[in-house]
Amino acid sequence: MRGKPTLTASSVYAVLKRIVSENGREYLGTYAIAIVCLVLVAVTTAFAAWIMRDVIDEIFYRQRSDLIVLICIAVFMAFLIRGIASYLQAIMLARIGNDIVARYQKRVFNKLLSLGVNFFADERSGQLAARINQNVTGVRDVLSITMTSIARDFVALVGLLFVMVTQDWFLSLIAFLVAPPLILAVTYVSRRVRGVVRETVTLNASVIGTMQEVSQGITVVKAFTMEDQLRARIGDMIERARERADKLASVSERVTPLSEILAGLAIASVIGYGGFRAITADQPPGAMFAFITALMLAYEPAKRLARLQVNLERAMVNARMIYELLDLEPRQRDAPDASDLHVDRGQIVFDKVDFSYDDGAPVLTRLSLVAEAGKTTAIVGVSGAGKSTVIGLVQRFYDPDSGVIAIDGQDIRGVTKASLRGSIAYVSQQPYLFEGTIRDNIRYGRPDATDAEIEEAAALANADGFIREQALGYDTPVGENGVTLSGGQRQRLSIARAIVRNAPILLLDEATSALDNDSEKLVQDALDKIMRDRTTIVIAHRLSTVVSADKIIVMDAGRVVEEGTHRELVSRPDGIYARFYALQGQTAPDLLDGPDDAKAAIREVG
Repeated sequence: MRGKPTLTASSVYAVLKRIVSENGREYLGTYAIAIVCLVLVAVTTAFAAWIMRDVIDEIFYRQRSDLIVLICIAVFMAFLIRGIASYLQAIMLARIGNDIVARYQKRVFNKLLSLGVNFFADERSGQLAARINQNVTGVRDVLSITMTSIARDFVALVGLLFVMVTQDWFLSLIAFLVAPPLILAVTYVSRRVRGVVRETVTLNASVIGTMQEVSQGITVVKAFTMEDQLRARIGDMIERARERADKLASVSERVTPLSEILAGLAIASVIGYGGFRAITADQPPGAMFAFITALMLAYEPAKRLARLQVNLERAMVNARMIYELLDLEPRQRDAPDASDLHVDRGQIVFDKVDFSYDDGAPVLTRLSLVAEAGKTTAIVGVSGAGKSTVIGLVQRFYDPDSGVIAIDGQDIRGVTKASLRGSIAYVSQQPYLFEGTIRDNIRYGRPDATDAEIEEAAALANADGFIREQALGYDTPVGENGVTLSGGQRQRLSIARAIVRNAPILLLDEATSALDNDSEKLVQDALDKIMRDRTTIVIAHRLSTVVSADKIIVMDAGRVVEEGTHRELVSRPDGIYARFYALQGQTAPDLLDGPDDAKAAIREVG
């Protein structure tokens, strides 16, 4: 989705072929009924022109009263069939279109879930959602445009041309003179449309995405009085999108005046020549009226067919952008022979691991560390040291450039991601709650958890009290990302989600750093409960989750520079860890009195 390939004739055909191959068989029966209805619409349109000769010649010119009833019934039946067929084809195509949109929305969502974290790091979520919303209709439109153009417009045009030729072949030649310049105009416009459509879609997605982001961060907008800045920024984006949309409309509609001029010229020439011949040759006017009726009825399907390539180009751009997303390959794919991870003890080993993100800057360099089974390992260090990267690599959000990450001796690249992540409970610094109730959000930890297990987990997470104070208790909607709850309450719900998961490995990424002292105490008490007898890796800036760890690892510039217990590390006055604690207002001796005393002192400072 990052490139901007140009749609060529071959790529248009390739996309169309793929769309038909993926959807044609699924809707073959429904399409067959729709095609029959479209053909009936086309045939009755041609019949309306053909019967005009008998209406004029037999009823008005020769005044045959015996044919009036028969001709009237024939005309009525033609319009009755046309009306019923038009209704049925519209219903059929609408149902197929709606089903196709739903199918591709599901496919896109499944694809997004299969892609790695790196993809979402590169894409703005608001723009991505807006683009998908616009692009997914492209597949439906391609099929709908192609079907109606072939089964209705093309068949109708062929039928009407047949009527015209059978009525007067010479007048038909005059009418056909408009085709070459119209074809040249359509080809020119189609080339111009290719270059404008994608820019229009992208700009519109940017506008919608930015508006979505502003609505999500409205408290920050208000707090920093960003209204004027954002108003100017979004206003500029809207103006650029409007200019592109105007350009697209201007380019797309260039066929219209030319087709109108050419059609007017053809019809005027036919009427002039036919009228002159009828007057001078004293011929019955029926054939002339039938020809003119066919010519005028042929104008609409001919105009739609003339615009087919232009409209198809617009739909193809959207369809192509959807397939660009669907064709993305996840970077962290399961190996062909991947097996399930079996966690007996839960020991995690990093062996000479190198890693860098897409920008190429090294984040981890020959990193080796061990998180002992059933114990708590804390990782500390300055911002940018690589702490959160360790957490991401354990969950295989990314793969290392070199080295091995193993759990109980099993290289995690050789196990399935589902079994790996199913063995891990994760609590992040910024807990995310999804649309739904409190109970729903806790149950995401394990879908088969019972209500009793959910409430037990909430109690262990010190969340049961505030949950029962809500209007609907566990069935209270949380709002968008838990907007109705405080930061501490959201964090305790995320801990309850981790408890319900009941996984042997627990990862805590600065789970208390954004909380006030009271909330931190409640959250830390909840964490202490679930950390027992689990292999736990803790990343923390605050000292409360560090001093009682079985082992503390100090990282700097992607390497392990110190390792030991809290008591061992603070006894090194020149060490990084000791200086780190000194900066937080405590001296090393103050922290040697024991974990409980240290926690109390640290919380008081925090």
